Amino acid sequence: MKPRGSKDNRPVNLDISTIKLPVTAYASISHRVTGVLLFVSSVLLVWALDASLASEESFNQLGTLLSSTGAKAALWAFLVIFSYHALAGIRHLIMDMGIGEDFKGGALGARILFVASALAAVAWGIVLW
Repeated sequence: MKPRGSKDNRPVNLDISTIKLPVTAYASISHRVTGVLLFVSSVLLVWALDASLASEESFNQLGTLLSSTGAKAALWAFLVIFSYHALAGIRHLIMDMGIGEDFKGGALGARILFVASALAAVAWGIVLW
């Protein structure tokens, strides 16, 4: 219920898919998403560590498994996610030092982040294949 005399003309049902977010929002949201993905993938990394330390036979089996194309693709995805998250974290640390805090600087930093992450993805692909 609106108070009398209120001139609140905001829409009641907001369609989020029609909102155009700034590039800084995409950088922030994707930083959070990659953090969650890193947390979830840590279970697989702990499993791989456990398997590699269990015995020589399980170590060799893990080596065979990790040399498959699917495992390389999963490792590439993990490394891309990790690289993006690390670069975004560095971007936040730079902003915490007072550099690029305004909207223009933040947008430039987000664009640099996306380009650096794309270059890292290509580099990880070259290293793995």
